[in-house]
Amino acid sequence: MNKKVLNTLEYNKIIDKLLSKAHSVMGKEKVEGLLPSSDIEEVSRRQSQTSDAVSMAFRKGSIPMGGLRDIRPALKRIEIGAILSSTELIHIADVIRCAKGVKDYTKEEGKERSYPEIDMIFEKVTTFPKIEHEINRCIIGPDEFADDATRTLYNIRREIKSNNAKVRQLLNSIIQSRHYQTMLQEPVITLRQDRFCVPVKSEHKGNFPGIVHDQSSTGATLFIEPMSVVEIGNKIKELQLKEKAEIEKILTDLTLLVEEDLGDIGETLNALSTLDFIFAKAELAIEMRAVKPILNNSRYINLKKARHPLLDVDEVVPIDVYLGKDFTTLLVTGPNTGGKTVTLKTLGLLTIMAQSGLHIPAGDRSEIAVFDEVYADIGDEQSIEQNLSTFSSHMSNIVNILNKVTPNSLVLFDELGSGTDPVEGAALAMSILEYLRDKGIRTAATTHYSELKLYALSTKGVENASCEFDVDTLSPTYRLLIGIPGKSNAFEISSKLGLPSHIIDNAKMLMEKGDISLEEIIVDLETSKKEAINERQKATIYRKEANELREKIKKQKEDMERQKEKIINAAHIDAKKILDEAKEETDRIVKNLKVEAKKSQTMINDRGIEGAREELRDKIKSHDATMKEAMKPRNTLAPIKDIRIGDEVRVVTLNQNGIVQKLPDRSGNLVVQLGIMPMKVHVSNLQYSKEEDVSKKKTKRKTSGISRNITKSTNISTEIDVRGQLSDEAVENIEKYLDDAHLAGLETVTIIHGKGTGALRTAVQQMLRRNPHTKSYRLGKYGEGEAGVTVVELK
Repeated sequence: MNKKVLNTLEYNKIIDKLLSKAHSVMGKEKVEGLLPSSDIEEVSRRQSQTSDAVSMAFRKGSIPMGGLRDIRPALKRIEIGAILSSTELIHIADVIRCAKGVKDYTKEEGKERSYPEIDMIFEKVTTFPKIEHEINRCIIGPDEFADDATRTLYNIRREIKSNNAKVRQLLNSIIQSRHYQTMLQEPVITLRQDRFCVPVKSEHKGNFPGIVHDQSSTGATLFIEPMSVVEIGNKIKELQLKEKAEIEKILTDLTLLVEEDLGDIGETLNALSTLDFIFAKAELAIEMRAVKPILNNSRYINLKKARHPLLDVDEVVPIDVYLGKDFTTLLVTGPNTGGKTVTLKTLGLLTIMAQSGLHIPAGDRSEIAVFDEVYADIGDEQSIEQNLSTFSSHMSNIVNILNKVTPNSLVLFDELGSGTDPVEGAALAMSILEYLRDKGIRTAATTHYSELKLYALSTKGVENASCEFDVDTLSPTYRLLIGIPGKSNAFEISSKLGLPSHIIDNAKMLMEKGDISLEEIIVDLETSKKEAINERQKATIYRKEANELREKIKKQKEDMERQKEKIINAAHIDAKKILDEAKEETDRIVKNLKVEAKKSQTMINDRGIEGAREELRDKIKSHDATMKEAMKPRNTLAPIKDIRIGDEVRVVTLNQNGIVQKLPDRSGNLVVQLGIMPMKVHVSNLQYSKEEDVSKKKTKRKTSGISRNITKSTNISTEIDVRGQLSDEAVENIEKYLDDAHLAGLETVTIIHGKGTGALRTAVQQMLRRNPHTKSYRLGKYGEGEAGVTVVELK
């Protein structure tokens, strides 16, 4: 991408914004070297990196890049065998600490997350805890080393401190001595050339034994190291040399420690600087409220709610602009300061930003084509030095563009053909656009020429667009209207500003009739377009409201149906409960009556009591049938009447379809294949899986089985064991059991009473003779239990 176009579209200002987001020197270098790519795979990779970083930043906050220093010179010095300084080692420790922070940043809380395009970069970041620990342990700051960096250094510094204390002690005794008070300028200890001295008056030089290390500017004061401390001073000097040598050894050891992992440290530094660069792009995207565009190789641009990135995000008016599918040339017209040039710059700048891997300030699902090159002729490039007029300058630039342009280029022209005679300029502009259109090159241009508006209206592949202008307020709205040519609005603006109407009327008369007609067509088109947009917006709102209302009514209806069924079912359950309680209470009263009658040896009318009980049973049975019918699932499918093996049926309780595998047994149970699983189901739980012709079903063989209403349970046992119970208790339990067996549709049941004395058997058989459900009864046969059981056939 040529540098001139990048400057024209103000790409350099985007780079300046991006520079402020990078933390390190290396990251800023990568930003400064960022240029658009024409390889769609490379562009896609860059966009995915930015997108991953944005997602990570939203979820975890900014990546910690504090301490990321440029240690490349230090690493280079190690390669050539140099020993690093304390400052260089501190900077390496800072980078290692930064690497540790970045590693911690990538740790996930909860389930794993994947960021494919940057995870591989994070994996290249290595931590070096041993190096970091040793540098921090030995070095306190620049040229400052810890006393315990090594045992030797500790001992040397302890001796230095001890000798310094001795020197101070001797010097204090001298400055406090009466003998020397008259010789000293003042009683203080000072340091000259790293030696401890006292200020002595020059006239007492001969009387004060010692070595002169300095004198005052006037010469009145000599700084003398007393002879009594010279030897100790020499000792301190020797210790300081040892200290320096030990520090050199420490620096050497630390440098060698870094050298062991030199390659990995260099790779980590490169990975950190790359992450710094990528997350700078992410921060810029978040600041601009930008999105990842959809990329294509089809030379198609479709920007939705696009904003120029250098304008205030809260003030700029978003535009919708598309180019390259239904038409290859977009001609933008309208008054000055209406936003035409901003539209061109937005189109071009967002394209090169996307190709640089930057997210663009636009709406979701915006599309950007990856072009080989973007060319732009925007702005006044008049050159005094080259003696070029505005027109010549523009034309020189256009010639250069036409010589280099390829079918996969994007070309932007601002005020094409301006700066010369309008007739000739319009003709040249039309010819240039036609040349580019013929080659299928995506082109966007702005103009004031009416001839170009007519050209766009009459030429396939060329589309008019205009920047809307509010004549009432004399200000642009900055909205882009594709499909509508713009007006200059010169007459309307002049009238609003107070130009006499007769002058405006005369100007209209001087215009050619065709020009006036075109302006009128433009007005009509603009009016129709606005009305169509308004009506479409209203229709969308009405349709949305209607759909919402329909869904609301549907939901209310479903809720009411569910509530209705719930209330009915609850009522039937309550009624059943009351009847069951009444039956139990009746049985209890009858039992008590029998007990009391037996005690008092009073005869009671068993037939009357049994008749009352039978009447109560009939009522319960009737209610059970009613409740079963009311609680049956609402279904439009036909009820079961006649079944054959292979019929497709629906199991109501499971709401699933299946195939009949076995016909109903005597209890009304049959086998239905539900998918891969056969299931035993009662016939009352079945319906046909689809509507059948009843007349056809009449000809089919009827299924043998049971037609009774079964309300209690289809799993009731076919026998009851009353052995060990008293006669009255056993009779009562058997009566309840026979009621349930009858309701369950059983035909034969067995009562196990045992042989014993025969009293229980006699009481059971007496009860069976008067029980309304008994059809016949007999003692068990061989193998059934013989006299210990009674087999009952029910009605």
